[in-house]
Parts: sequence; C-alpha cells; structure tokens
Amino acid sequence: MFESFRADRRAIEGLPIRLVIALVIGVASLSVMMNMLTGIQGLSTTELDVRPEPEVVGPGESSIELTVVGADGSAVADATVVVKAGSADLDGVRTATTGEDGTVTVSAAPTLRANQDQGTLLIEVKPPAGSGYVDRRGNAKVLVVRK
Repeated sequence: MFESFRADRRAIEGLPIRLVIALVIGVASLSVMMNMLTGIQGLSTTELDVRPEPEVVGPGESSIELTVVGADGSAVADATVVVKAGSADLDGVRTATTGEDGTVTVSAAPTLRANQDQGTLLIEVKPPAGSGYVDRRGNAKVLVVRK
C-alpha cells in the first residue's frame, strides 16, 4: 500500500481532496495570523505628557502655558487639558484645548491653606478622539509656593 504512494510522482494530484483543502486553508490562516502579528504595532498607543511653564507659581491669579507632547516630543493638537486642585485649592476645574502647536494657556488662581507653605495643581490630558494617544501615567504637577 505504501509502495503505491512512494512511487506516485503526481505531487498534489495524488493527494486526497480533503488534505488539499486543509493545506490551503492552513496556509491562508497562517498568512492572516502573521499579518495580524506584524500589524499589532499599528494598534499600539502613545503616552502623552504635559510640560507646564512656569512649573512654580504663587497663590493668586496665574497664567500657565501647557504643552502636550507625545513620547517622541512632538506637539499634540486638539488634546483637552484639565487643571484641578491637588494639595493646593482651586475654585473649580480649568479646561482648555491645545492648538496646532500643542500649547494652551490656562488661567488659574490657586490658594493655600493658612498652615500650608506649598501645594500642587494636578494636570490631566484627554487625548484627541481616535488619535491612538493615551494618558495613563501621572503628568507633571504645578507647584504652588507661598512667597
């Protein structure tokens, strides 16, 4: 019985049709899986970071310029920046959207308690919709120092 298979030189013509179909489907499935694996990098996300200027302010009205950047340092447009109270008090929450250059200026009037010499303002970033950016790590904080 095995002698007839060994002597057969017809290659794929001599194989049962089910084996041929399984082989074709297997190769096609492997091709799709390999394409998915190499395309995973395209599905990855990039962490955003915020660079405040100035990093230290006093209590009272201040203008803080915030620059939102990606992991490679490039500016990110249309990101929503949220400034809120940390250990320093802030009346409400300040929000703004970055321009084409990735920067936005936010006005805030932080206050410190009577027994407090310093505190912080927290900064969060809401990435542009459908951009592949995320903000999972903590961002830089603005230090509020009593003069």
